[in-house]
Amino acid sequence: MPAYYSQPAAANYSSPPAHTQKQRGYRICDQCGQVETPTARFRLCGGCMVTQYCSQECQKVHWPLHKPICQHTTSQIASIKHHAAGGYANDENIAKNLRKFCSAHTSLLCWVGFQALQLKRVPSNIRQHALVIDLAPHTHPEGHRRFSVVSTRIVKRNYIGDPLVLADIQRRDDRCRHNGGIGALIVLVQCAGISQVMPIEVDPPSKIAWDTREDWASVLHHFVESGRTDFQPISTTSRG
Repeated sequence: MPAYYSQPAAANYSSPPAHTQKQRGYRICDQCGQVETPTARFRLCGGCMVTQYCSQECQKVHWPLHKPICQHTTSQIASIKHHAAGGYANDENIAKNLRKFCSAHTSLLCWVGFQALQLKRVPSNIRQHALVIDLAPHTHPEGHRRFSVVSTRIVKRNYIGDPLVLADIQRRDDRCRHNGGIGALIVLVQCAGISQVMPIEVDPPSKIAWDTREDWASVLHHFVESGRTDFQPISTTSRG
């Protein structure tokens, strides 16, 4: 086991969390904001397979607002499938597995984005920058394990140019700030020209008991390469 594992843990490499305080990084219902728990699993929108809801009722209420971005995402998926029918089946598989990857590593990607943009020290970075994670595909029986991390980089937020995606991000930004947060953190996971955008609504840093970590890239590589999906941020102080 590498030596750095024996230092104060950035995550649960081999030990459970030191406390039970709820941490940002879990899925929330896109309508009511309820946090997903092991006993109350959320349902994904059947169209875009990205947005999640705690109940069918919340999904119905949210549909008028979600409809434009959902139909846009669905049309992109259909375009990839059409492209696959023309002899590029690998594109469809990558798109499908990227969704599985992001779903399986939600907590990890939230934490990595928070650390990469140094939001504990500079919360305003959330309005200016985004994290891009470049992946390479490889074969594995499990969909979420069919990628390796090639590189990570910080880009300007205008790196994303799709107007409908930007509008959805702005909606989440506004909702998050209205509820006292600092805005939507953008993590963009991409492979072979296919991207998955993850807007993550972030609480004020004062309410997030996570340590500032410089080894976030190593943590990302460790969990992705090992296929572990049990990531849980650990704080070594009460306030991070």
